[in-house]
Amino acid sequence: MKNTKLTPKFAICIDNSEYPASLEIHKIYRVLPDAEAQADGDMRIIDESEEDYLFPADYFLQINLPQPIVRVLNKSFAQPAASI
Repeated sequence: MKNTKLTPKFAICIDNSEYPASLEIHKIYRVLPDAEAQADGDMRIIDESEEDYLFPADYFLQINLPQPIVRVLNKSFAQPAASI
């Protein structure tokens, strides 16, 4: 059986000029798959509010990380902010 679990992707913010309250420069964000957003030149990002929103894709540089780092990041994102 094929694994249908979606693996979160990650991107680094390289521009927050229109969204300074929502995005931090050089921070790693989780990217959620959204084909419709991608077709429009956007990217679905979990931002500082911990909600997902659409942002211009050119505000981010998508990155591929080694699996051990992905596991650690996913674990840290799952923890409440106060416990980090």
